[in-house]
Amino acid sequence: MELFGIPADMVGRILLAGALGALAGIERDISGRPSGLRTCMIIAISSCLVTILSIDVFMPMNDRTDVTRMTAAVVSGIGFLGAGVILHHRTDVVGLTTASDIWLVASLGMAVGAKMYALAIFVSLFTLVALIGLSPVSYFFSGIGRERNSKWQKENSNNEK
Repeated sequence: MELFGIPADMVGRILLAGALGALAGIERDISGRPSGLRTCMIIAISSCLVTILSIDVFMPMNDRTDVTRMTAAVVSGIGFLGAGVILHHRTDVVGLTTASDIWLVASLGMAVGAKMYALAIFVSLFTLVALIGLSPVSYFFSGIGRERNSKWQKENSNNEK
């Protein structure tokens, strides 16, 4: 069965990658963070597409083709994209979770493209538990860290005078 001349298996992989990317993106939107629904879907879908092209199209064409080169390029490109959302201002660093979310979504797309559906779904669900379920724990510990950091800064600023 085909859709517009595209094998149904490939269409299914693209749809699943988009859905898993959407899950991560919705969480980012709810949290009011950058790289929300549309961005995460596009990253997952494009990573899936590159993986499909590597494995299903280019590998059968030539025995000497290194199919890992295209997926390695995805990893490189995603690294630059993730670095662009990390901001450092004085003692604050923001965007680390968003950057890691970008890595995750690309990896999910690649896993789905490689037909590792159960792994991609498990990782998606586990990540949602980590992002949503562990938020209160994270806020608690970051509050303790901020208190210690501000004490340390006050002590050091008094010592310098």
